[in-house]
Amino acid sequence: MNLYPLARPLLFKLDAETAHKLTLKALRDLQAAGLLGLAVQPVPDNPRTVMGLDFPNPIGLAAGLDKNGECIDAWATLGFGFVEVGTVTPRPQPGNAKPRLFRLPRAEAIINRMGFNNDGIDALLANVARARYRGILGINIGKNFDTPIENAVDDYLIGLRKAYAPASYVTVNISSPNTKNLRDLQQGDELDRLLGALKSEQALLADRHGKYTPIAIKIAPDLDEAQIAEMAGLFRKHRIDGVIATNTTLSRQGVEGLPHGDEAGGLSGAPVRAKSTAVLAALHRKLAGEIPLIGVGGILSGADAKAKLAAGASLVQIYSGLIYRGPALIAECALAAKS
Repeated sequence: MNLYPLARPLLFKLDAETAHKLTLKALRDLQAAGLLGLAVQPVPDNPRTVMGLDFPNPIGLAAGLDKNGECIDAWATLGFGFVEVGTVTPRPQPGNAKPRLFRLPRAEAIINRMGFNNDGIDALLANVARARYRGILGINIGKNFDTPIENAVDDYLIGLRKAYAPASYVTVNISSPNTKNLRDLQQGDELDRLLGALKSEQALLADRHGKYTPIAIKIAPDLDEAQIAEMAGLFRKHRIDGVIATNTTLSRQGVEGLPHGDEAGGLSGAPVRAKSTAVLAALHRKLAGEIPLIGVGGILSGADAKAKLAAGASLVQIYSGLIYRGPALIAECALAAKS
């Protein structure tokens, strides 16, 4: 039974961040009571191997919805083929001033300027250890806001070392628009230096832990062809295991004149779909299938998920679509991916 259409009007009457916290609490409570599965549509198996990992289906939860890994078991119950938690930073931080999360229902969009608010990686890892889930878990890492950009590599290495053993894969977020200068790490020499440091550390950690944990890089949708080509070359050079395309956009195309449409932050949901898919497709062309891609951005239907896969993605992730469509979207996307 799909109860979300009944709950959504009530949630949308609340401030977006308050509704988010209440939803996470409800998921935890329903999971603990064994009731969450009663309202879930069956999700078909559609196994595939990506980054050397075996996924039961290609539909995943995108980072940002569960920053501290509080609801890992609940996401699994809802039918996700993989779960990505974070973005998490080495030290806890409160994020940007509130209000910082805005719905734009007429555009099926969200604008956020959360600023990596999280309880720190140690708290996330404690939640991971408590979870019963043994499926594919991605841990998304970032830098603290007060770490100078020239020292950002240090924060990412801390995150990689701590997340390496419990994670199925680690995502390096260098594309959030809400941490000052973070996107500078996507450029030329800065990206080359970061990728080199991460891959060197990965090799050491693989020996130490006796397991290979893939590294994926999450990129922005606000890239031109030259930037995409340069990044593709560096991903090849450093043998990056996967790329997630894309994060939120700074563009306001599609939300002009709407309430909250001029708020600062990253825009997600339907308006980012075309831009995100264009970057995904361009990257797929440049990489010629050498590095697997995960498509995210503007997936609000099964057809949207199928379009990402057709553009070159091996897997997809959803976030904003879950806010507008609810858990039924997971099964719809999984069915479309299988058709």
